[in-house]
Amino acid sequence: MFALTPFERHNDLFDDFERSFFGAPQRFSGFRTDIKDEGDKFVLEAEMPGFEKEDIKLDITGDCMTLSAEHTETKDEGEDKKYIRRERSYGSVSRSFDLSGIDKDNITAEYKNGILYMDLPKLQPQQPVSRRLEIR
Repeated sequence: MFALTPFERHNDLFDDFERSFFGAPQRFSGFRTDIKDEGDKFVLEAEMPGFEKEDIKLDITGDCMTLSAEHTETKDEGEDKKYIRRERSYGSVSRSFDLSGIDKDNITAEYKNGILYMDLPKLQPQQPVSRRLEIR
């Protein structure tokens, strides 16, 4: 029954060799993040291997933080490169996070060994202000 499927390649030795030698192609995907609650703050850790610190952008608009990064292809002048296989991808990734309840003025970020570490301090609850009114 399987041999009757039209247009399907069977027993292509070179194709099987290529797949086993080079592995299955992988696509450029987003980045993974972990967020920990440490009581007075959240700690966000984003895996961003292969990016330079200068390629990463953090933008805050209202209660939304957008974390984005871009890989760009470098052109070597005068060199004609003929790739047999190319798996390194070029493009951009982006994710947005809700910052409700976060003290946006005190967010800190550090990029080390392909991981972006961010401290997101929680807003402290406002204590009700009490005052005494004077009677006239």
